[in-house]
Amino acid sequence: MIDPKYFYNALVSHGTDFFTGVPDSLLKNFCAYITDNTPEDNHIIASNEGGATALASGYHFATGKIPLVYMQNSGIGNAVNPLLSLVDPEVYSIPMVLVIGWRGEPGFHDEPQHVKQGKTTCSLLDAMQIPYVIMADDTEKLDAQIAYCYKTISEHNAPFAFVVKKNTFGDYTLKNNVPTRANMKREEAIEHIMLNAPETAAFVSTTGMASRELYELREKHHQGHEKDFLTVGSMGHASQIALAIAMQKKNRPIFVIDGDGATIMQMGGLAIIGSRKPSNLIHIVLNNGAHDSVGGQPTVGLKIDVCAIAKACGYESVIAVGTADELEKAMKDAVAGHKLTLIQVKVQKGARKDLGRPKSTPQQNKQALMEFLSK
Repeated sequence: MIDPKYFYNALVSHGTDFFTGVPDSLLKNFCAYITDNTPEDNHIIASNEGGATALASGYHFATGKIPLVYMQNSGIGNAVNPLLSLVDPEVYSIPMVLVIGWRGEPGFHDEPQHVKQGKTTCSLLDAMQIPYVIMADDTEKLDAQIAYCYKTISEHNAPFAFVVKKNTFGDYTLKNNVPTRANMKREEAIEHIMLNAPETAAFVSTTGMASRELYELREKHHQGHEKDFLTVGSMGHASQIALAIAMQKKNRPIFVIDGDGATIMQMGGLAIIGSRKPSNLIHIVLNNGAHDSVGGQPTVGLKIDVCAIAKACGYESVIAVGTADELEKAMKDAVAGHKLTLIQVKVQKGARKDLGRPKSTPQQNKQALMEFLSK
């Protein structure tokens, strides 16, 4: 395994001192080390991977230095546009180091949403003509790869990628991990939402822990899963899935269980929802100020006013709550009020260590939901 400090110091020795990206579970130890050891102006956890690529570009314009962008391979899709239309040698020719977590690596079991991405990760880099290496897990080989990386960047003035397998980085615990003061855990809040929703309600839950917790809570209460769409991939897009369902099923309450990181990643979705104003859509943002599913790296969720943003985007009713009683009242008011509503719920960081994963396939989940919606 590679000590995150070793890799970080090697990068700094080659002049890379600016880091940006979206955290990934395979990179969480490296990301944690960056968070603890990089000056605030030189580390930005971006809203999405395309934004991170643009941030890195701006840093290079201002300093002439080679920045680093980190991401999960699922985030390559968000980065393709700026990588090809901004960074590419045939456009502005911007040098940068990409560090990409390889979820769904062929030959190793992973969750369904990562399988195709894992198969296509290297071919996507080939198609974009971005040179890369599979990051070595011993320092001698890594030193040679780092030297090759910077030599290639120097020769072509273009990006170079490290594709990182599971367990490549050794352990590092985030020290700058301030707990979120809140009355409820996320799973507790989801339980109150689930148990207090109308029988006819359908749910769209966001990527990561929230969908896993909703699934487990249905099991706990001996309920079926047909009411829930688990957005296990496509981070940030749960609200748009829910919007389209709500517009077609106007007599059915549609709940979105969203997260602060996901909401921020695709914040333009709030404007689209607000412009359409579906009276049966209730958008719940569980805000703990962290990318909780991939290591707890901070978001700006608790530094911005999510309710004010939603209101400005056209949501007719917005409210922030912090207790179970407040949440239940807000839900009842939202259902009775027949107005497009956003409820922000402040929750604690963290999840149960024994939290399971859905046992049904994505196709089974989709089919069950479609049958429920058709009734």
